Amino acid sequence: MQSEERQALVRRISEELIDGLDEELELEIEDRTADDVLALEAGEDTQRAERLVYFRELFRLQRELVKLQDWVQESRQKVVILFEGRDAAGKGGAIKRITQRLNPRVCRTVALPAPNDRERTQWYFQRYVPHLPAAGEIVLFDRSWYNRAGVERVMGFCSEDDVEEFFRSVPEFERMLVRSGIRVIKYWFSITDDEQHLRFLSRIHDPLKQWKLSPMDLESRRRWEDYTKAKEAMLERTHIAEAPWWVVQAVDKKRARLNCIAHLLEQFPYHEVLRPLVELPPRERHDDYIRQPVPADMFVPERY
Repeated sequence: MQSEERQALVRRISEELIDGLDEELELEIEDRTADDVLALEAGEDTQRAERLVYFRELFRLQRELVKLQDWVQESRQKVVILFEGRDAAGKGGAIKRITQRLNPRVCRTVALPAPNDRERTQWYFQRYVPHLPAAGEIVLFDRSWYNRAGVERVMGFCSEDDVEEFFRSVPEFERMLVRSGIRVIKYWFSITDDEQHLRFLSRIHDPLKQWKLSPMDLESRRRWEDYTKAKEAMLERTHIAEAPWWVVQAVDKKRARLNCIAHLLEQFPYHEVLRPLVELPPRERHDDYIRQPVPADMFVPERY
């Protein structure tokens, strides 16, 4: 490997590791400023400056997401957001940043496992229907009914007749959802061959991420071109006016998250919902109340 290529690879691996660290910093910054937290971090000035911009934009967008959540709840909207893309495309990271500051009773994530024997005999969309939102709810699907057009088709888990029936049915299914008052937004996270290769290597060598790799992921890597053909057919045949596809350029994870959230916010005419002023009531105290001591053997050992 040439020196420049090696340096580029080392830089990308370093960025991947930093991204994992930044996920923790995003939560840490909740009680401090981005500048305070990054002051504790070592690194090149340019890199630190870029991360600071990312943090500031992320938190600005997350504040807007809270406003969107309140508006959805008040106006009784029903929202479905689908996240699709190749393995390691960054769907989960984007979903995590969207839901990070939101109320799980309003905004929830659905990530269904492979169908069981009974579900495989049902109407294909049946197992997804119970997870659709009621009024005032947002549901994010980390992979969705489009599994049939992707992994199921490529891996041979369904027949070509099944796929053809899916392509005939899914536009009508989504139009039916929209007619019932459900807003359907579909995102495809797009990465390059080289970027997926790098992210898989990162997962292989990171004990905290190895759980993300499955035999299916490794097989999908081998079948890159088959997935490309399947994706192209899916986008062509299911891009409808009522529920269009939006492609997120996801080679740069941080830019992808910001672009996706900013675009999502633009899809709604939301506004800040005014809340009544909250006043903390004084705590009641009673002279006859005596706090009972907790037995020492019930405490968690303080090792830290």
